[in-house]
Amino acid sequence: MRAGTYIRQIESYKAFIPNRLPPDPINIDWEIQELLSKADRALGRLDGITEILPNPDLFVTMYIRQEAVLSSQIEGTQASLVDVLEYESKNQRGQIKDVSEVLNYINAINYGLERLQVLPLSLRLMKEIHARLLDNTRGSNKNPGEFRTSQNWIGEPGCMLKDAIFVPPPVNDMNKAMGDLELFLHNNELKMPLLIKVGLAHAQFETIHPFLDGNGRMGRLLITFLLCSMGVLKRPLLYLSYYFKKHRKYYYERLQSIRDNDSWEEWLKFFLTGVHEVSQEATDKARLIIRMREDHRAKVNGLGTYSLPLLEYLYENPIITVNNIKDEFNINYSTANRLTNSFEQVGILVNISGTSRNRQYAYKDYLDLFKD
Repeated sequence: MRAGTYIRQIESYKAFIPNRLPPDPINIDWEIQELLSKADRALGRLDGITEILPNPDLFVTMYIRQEAVLSSQIEGTQASLVDVLEYESKNQRGQIKDVSEVLNYINAINYGLERLQVLPLSLRLMKEIHARLLDNTRGSNKNPGEFRTSQNWIGEPGCMLKDAIFVPPPVNDMNKAMGDLELFLHNNELKMPLLIKVGLAHAQFETIHPFLDGNGRMGRLLITFLLCSMGVLKRPLLYLSYYFKKHRKYYYERLQSIRDNDSWEEWLKFFLTGVHEVSQEATDKARLIIRMREDHRAKVNGLGTYSLPLLEYLYENPIITVNNIKDEFNINYSTANRLTNSFEQVGILVNISGTSRNRQYAYKDYLDLFKD
C-alpha cells in the first residue's frame, strides 16, 4: 500500500501508520492533469483580480471571517457570520463559546500569516498557531500548542477506541510522520505541481492527526498557509471550508479511502475540483464587490465629509452601531446619527435591531455576498 499500513497494537486495536509522501508511484492521469490546469487558471485569475480590488486587505478580512465561521461549523459550532460581526460591533467582553472559537480561528489565521513573513511553515509554527486556535475555548484542556502524547481516534461522538472509525498513528509513529511531512513541505528538489503538493499535505496531516483536538481546523488552515508561503497567492483569498462543508460526507469518505484503498488519485480529483470551484466563486464575488462599490460610492457621494470614508469602513465592518461610527471618525453622536440615517435613506444600511434605541445596522448588500 502506498498510503501506509494498519498495524495491530498491543492493546488489540489497529492504528494506521502512514508512509512518507509523495505516494510512489502517483498516477497523474489525463483527468487529474485537466483538473490541475483548470485549478491553476482559476487561481491565477483570483490572484490577478486582487490587484484591481480597491484596498484588497479590507476584503481579505471578510473572507477570513467567513472561512473561520465555515471551518468551525464543520466541527460543530453554531455561530454564524452575523453572530461574529454583531459580537464585534458591540465590543462585548463576555465569552460566548461558539463565537469565541470563531474569533480564535480568525486570530490563528492572522497570526500565522504574519509569522510566515519571518518563519517558514514548520512544525514549530503549526504548534504556535494551534495554541491560538484552542486558547480559552473548547479543547483548551487538550494541550494547545503541543503534539499529543497519547492515542487519539476518530468516530461517533462519545465512542471508545475499540469502536473508532479510524485510529491515527501512535505517538512515536506520529512524531516521525510529522517530521517526514515537514521535510516533504520543504523538499524543493521534488518536481511536483504545487497544488498536488498541497493536496497531498492536507490529506497526510489529517491522517496523522497530531493534536488531541483541532486537527480538522488546522488541516484546513494548512492549505491557506501553503498557498501563501509558496507564492501561489499574494493574499489569502482562497478557502476550501465552504466546499468541504458542502460535500462533507464525501470529503471524509475520500480521506478514509486513501487509508483503506490507496485512493490518492481520487482524493486529488476531489481536491482540485474544489480549488477550481472555490477560486471561480471568489473571483466572481470580487467582481461583484467592485461593481457594487462603484454604485454605492455614487449613492453616498455628497452625503457629507465622512460619507466615502464610512463606506470604506463598512467593507471591513459591515455590522455597526452609531457609536461605532462616532468612535471611528472621532465625531459627536449627533453627527454620527445623521450620517447613519442618510446611509439608511439611500439603502446602504439596514436597521437590523428592530428598535429605535441601541440601533444596529447592516451593510446588507455586502453581507449577502458572504451568506453561508
